[in-house]
Amino acid sequence: MRIFETEFAARLASGAATTCLCWRLVRADGFALAVTEHDRALVVDGTTYQPGEALVAGQFTQSAALKPGQAAAGGALSHTAITEADLAAGLWDGAAVTVLRVDWERPEFFVCVWSGRLSEVTRGETAFQAELVSIKADLERPVGRVYARRCDAALGDARCGVDVEAFPGVACYQRWETCRETFGNSANFRGFPHMPGADFVLARPAASGNDGGKR
Repeated sequence: MRIFETEFAARLASGAATTCLCWRLVRADGFALAVTEHDRALVVDGTTYQPGEALVAGQFTQSAALKPGQAAAGGALSHTAITEADLAAGLWDGAAVTVLRVDWERPEFFVCVWSGRLSEVTRGETAFQAELVSIKADLERPVGRVYARRCDAALGDARCGVDVEAFPGVACYQRWETCRETFGNSANFRGFPHMPGADFVLARPAASGNDGGKR
């Protein structure tokens, strides 16, 4: 449940049509863009939102559960906001997005209606479309490494370190034995060859009693 200022809530309940959306986007390189659909600049919580048609919002959906909310946005390409060159370079991919509903007569009254990031941006000749996902989507993103017996590096990449030109036609099967005996690269093996398998985990306790964990 969102918490509103009493006066702001009363204005919304009265049906006063004096609100607009304000968007703040921050790219991974730190560049920030603040725009509003209103026809004049608004200062909201210390940030100046410039008027323009850089973004047009679709319907925001979100839930109280952990399912990520979704939305869509579109807009015209602008040299002062979101340029075709920046979109082509992927600079806006993954940009953080915060959307506020603001009372343009009283900009001190506002509420955050969406926060998330741009997940996919597609370009057209005169406009762009962007898919937005809420920050809940990060809960579905794999983090860290997978612990497995086999190596998870690609032959010849920076984590592997093998000079593939020195081994023409030789395949790597991501096994410890291959890395050690074929490539002599055991120091860079990116797997866990000695981790216990399912047979060890499922084995019954030793019949002779407590032996310190030996099998």
